[in-house]
Amino acid sequence: MSMGRYAASTDPEAGRDGDGSVLLRSPSGATARVSLHGGQVVSWKNDRGDELLFTSSKAIMKPPKAMRGGIPICFPQFGNCGTLERHGFARNRMWGLDEEHPALSRSDSGSRSFVDLILKPSEEDTKSWPHSFEFRLRISLTKDGDLSLVSRIRNVNGKPFSFSFAYHTYLSVSDISEVRIEGLETLDYLDNLSQRERHTEQGDAITFESEVDRVYVSSPNVIAVLDHEKKRTFVIRKDGLPDTVVWNPWEKKAKTMADFGDEEYKQTLCVDAAAAERPITLRPGEEWTGRLELSAVPSTNCSDHLDQPGIM
Repeated sequence: MSMGRYAASTDPEAGRDGDGSVLLRSPSGATARVSLHGGQVVSWKNDRGDELLFTSSKAIMKPPKAMRGGIPICFPQFGNCGTLERHGFARNRMWGLDEEHPALSRSDSGSRSFVDLILKPSEEDTKSWPHSFEFRLRISLTKDGDLSLVSRIRNVNGKPFSFSFAYHTYLSVSDISEVRIEGLETLDYLDNLSQRERHTEQGDAITFESEVDRVYVSSPNVIAVLDHEKKRTFVIRKDGLPDTVVWNPWEKKAKTMADFGDEEYKQTLCVDAAAAERPITLRPGEEWTGRLELSAVPSTNCSDHLDQPGIM
């Protein structure tokens, strides 16, 4: 079982309905819980025990449905742009612990608590999406409590295939009206509320007064989500994922969602690192890597993080 040296432990009974999960713990005291159902991060807490990801109070915690919250993995389809179920099937499958992973880098084992998961297509999956793949996912906490996800998808098929992808990240915020996003100014976006019409972002920062469902294309690799009331900033770093999806259902849509509280739209914002506008194509034997790293820092310190050019 591939585990980092810091207190990563399997806990098969930890899920609310008995589904298996893995708990990661950093030296700083931060934790992350990963469900084997969906390969989904369902909790990420800082060293003070504050929950940084949102989970709906009405979330269905039982397979085969994905839980509303945390970080569902959208693969091999994001949204409804294809023939598969919404957001693909990876978030609805049981993942295995990856026993024979190639090391991602020498530093990982010394500075992170991590778990390696693997997903291969089932017979049911190949009926709807007839391609052979290996999806390896490493979820880790740095020693300072930053959360990272690294996905590696390999084509083990005899022919090329294409897919779209997203880390569908539900951030926990104080009040959506007090939140703004920096880093997406002046970018083009596809508006899913108006048949994916293409627009250009006009604001100095993105703020929220109504439902938003947008794909910002060719977005930078570092984006900040500032929560004024909590004086906290999420710094989102991504690599291999050209787009950023921003979503909040607002009041009217929230009331139509069975697994989402009527007023919970105020406490969450989805900012997804994604490959949504153009599919990724892999030839036989090729592998794609998509990385996400999340930091939660006091807002006064966020400029230091935004100046950093690299990720992970």
